[in-house]
Amino acid sequence: MNFWTPQIRMAKKTTTSAPKAKTKSAKEKTTAPKKKAPAKKAAVAPKKSTTAKAKSVKIVKDENRILAEAVIKGILEKKGQNIVWLDLSKIENSVCDYFILCEGNSTTQVDAIADSVEFIVKKETKTRAYRSEGWENALWILIDYVTVVVHVFDRETRQFYNLESLWADADVVEFDEKELS
Repeated sequence: MNFWTPQIRMAKKTTTSAPKAKTKSAKEKTTAPKKKAPAKKAAVAPKKSTTAKAKSVKIVKDENRILAEAVIKGILEKKGQNIVWLDLSKIENSVCDYFILCEGNSTTQVDAIADSVEFIVKKETKTRAYRSEGWENALWILIDYVTVVVHVFDRETRQFYNLESLWADADVVEFDEKELS
């Protein structure tokens, strides 16, 4: 029997306002057996353990990597060039776990790469960007997924800002383009 069934029945009884045709006498009321509501089961609190925390952290890292791989698939879809995947997770006070940088040959290609990244990430991970900027002139489009930040540059803009040198202490993550595409 469903746990909520008695409560639903009680609600239905209280909502009816029509008086009953026949009422029971005082003697019949005392001798009639009363129906008891089913006993509620006590909720058991899950046990806390240190291994559960370690597993949840590992799952979060895997989700971030899956997100980053989906970003790279989106870049490769539109022939993005010079893709660099930086792992910032080991750097203290870093803004995110991964930076992914790439470039396009024109502003049209930069715009197409950024569109492809958003489309592929939403399709594969069901994640939408927290914030994105730079669509107006398409020289540098930034897409922020909180744990993964994507920078899609025009070639000259990337050389001018040189973000790789700003995050030189970050590890470069190797990836196989054939495996991701």
